[in-house]
Amino acid sequence: MEEVSPLGINKMMKQVQKLQADMARLQEELGERTVEAAAGGGAVKVTANGKQEIVAVTIQPEAVDPQDVEMLQDLVLAAVNEALRQSREMAAQEMGKLTGGLSVPGLF
Repeated sequence: MEEVSPLGINKMMKQVQKLQADMARLQEELGERTVEAAAGGGAVKVTANGKQEIVAVTIQPEAVDPQDVEMLQDLVLAAVNEALRQSREMAAQEMGKLTGGLSVPGLF
């Protein structure tokens, strides 16, 4: 088994600390960045941030039909799912830049 010098461990610990700081900064930035998805030709719009949180939902008045609530539910569901998909993709791309494409389980 190969021994690791104390200097090598120090260097590795500094790299880990830098990566942790960079990840914390990225998480904060992702909370401020948003993506928007629409359904029904823009009748329903959903905005999500990079932390996969829905931050806004906009429904055009013409999309509200008390006789067809199911259609509105479908539009909201489609827009939310697309916004969350885009948010995850944005976070994965940004994390990939930080880790050099290395996937870190549990982060995003």
